[in-house]
Amino acid sequence: MEEEKTKTGFLGYLTQLMDRFSGDKVIFLIALFLMLISVVSVFSSTPRLVNESHGVDRVAIMVDQLKVVALGFIIIFGLYFFGKQNWFKALSELGFVASFALLAILVLNLNLGFVRASSINGARRILSIGGFQLHVYEYIKLFMIMYLGWALDTFRKGQFKWASKLAERFPRLQFLARDGWQKVIYIYMPILIVTLMVSAGSNSSAIFIGGIMILMVLIGGLEVKDVAMVGLVILLGFGGMFMAYKWGWLQDTRLGTLVSRITNDDEATMKILLESPRESPEWLRARAKLDQPVGAKLAIKEGGILGKGIGNSTQKYQVPVIFGDYMFSFIVEETGLWGALILIILYFSLLARGTLVAKMCDNYYDKIIVSGLIILVTGQAFMHMCVNVHMPFVPQTGQTLPLVSHGTNAFIVFSVVFGILLSISKDARDNMARKQAELQAEAANSWTQDSTV
Repeated sequence: MEEEKTKTGFLGYLTQLMDRFSGDKVIFLIALFLMLISVVSVFSSTPRLVNESHGVDRVAIMVDQLKVVALGFIIIFGLYFFGKQNWFKALSELGFVASFALLAILVLNLNLGFVRASSINGARRILSIGGFQLHVYEYIKLFMIMYLGWALDTFRKGQFKWASKLAERFPRLQFLARDGWQKVIYIYMPILIVTLMVSAGSNSSAIFIGGIMILMVLIGGLEVKDVAMVGLVILLGFGGMFMAYKWGWLQDTRLGTLVSRITNDDEATMKILLESPRESPEWLRARAKLDQPVGAKLAIKEGGILGKGIGNSTQKYQVPVIFGDYMFSFIVEETGLWGALILIILYFSLLARGTLVAKMCDNYYDKIIVSGLIILVTGQAFMHMCVNVHMPFVPQTGQTLPLVSHGTNAFIVFSVVFGILLSISKDARDNMARKQAELQAEAANSWTQDSTV
């Protein structure tokens, strides 16, 4: 009787669910653990957000986070059960168009009524759609990875339609049928255009997104010299803008913020803080610059090996948005080195497992999409950690910890990422099982023939 209860209890249902789950169980469990960490961490790290938000308490914030996590589960399972490769591929083709449209509204600061550009701290990064704020750069990462997966697969098969049709119809445009021009039009130009448009609102985000896209096309098998040329063009572009900034031009752009984030000159800022009259504009600006990086380093140092314990963080009262851009430092402060190691192991496990799933895929599109999405999740996770530990030459830019940090837009995007990964992993496992069955059948036939002889 007891054994029967155990089978029908929660653990029994969970075991039965995992037995019937045909997607990659490791990737699913990693997503589950990250979401559980998110609920606890967001509840514990948001007292400052409560103080800044009138009429909101931490329970309400936790309930909101639970709603976001529930929505994430729905997205993941919806894509897992109903997602199809041909749907993903059809939508991937629209990735660059969608990215360009969203970024154009931001760059041109358009107000289209229902949709309008908004700004945070002087940077245009948000679209207000009805009552919802869309953090555009979070979606651009996903859209462009999906688009590049389609473009690389289509180029490999020689199936770019519009360029070929124009080359056939107009003799002067026959050069468009060449592989080199098709790479430029469908792959390299979209990378350059998106990177340039993102830089209008955030240079550090442009470097990160551009780097992810370049890494993806390198993994996709394009010639290194071609990809290096694109990277060189991007670097020269940023170099030119940096020189213009130093010469006194472009002073009203975000370049100053990028320079200060890369140089990380905390000592100079500390000197201004100490030498300026208290509460003066200079003193306030210097303190605001030091709140996040210095507070994050203090949190990590005070966490030590064992941590202060859940709920005992002190820096959560001092560091702005510690629940978002500095979640890693908060977790280290409360759980110590062990908490940091758990997170690092989870993201490294995702990288290893994603690589295995990519190898199991039997078509190029699935391989490149899985590779790109895994690079996005793990790349952003380790970028977040590098920013938190104040690693030299890493721009102090806001990057959330995937599926852990507070933030609806990022959580939705990474839920979509994990849903697509699980959907493709399901097909990959089926393909691998079919191949193994075929190999076993061939081996059995071979053994039968040898026995007969």
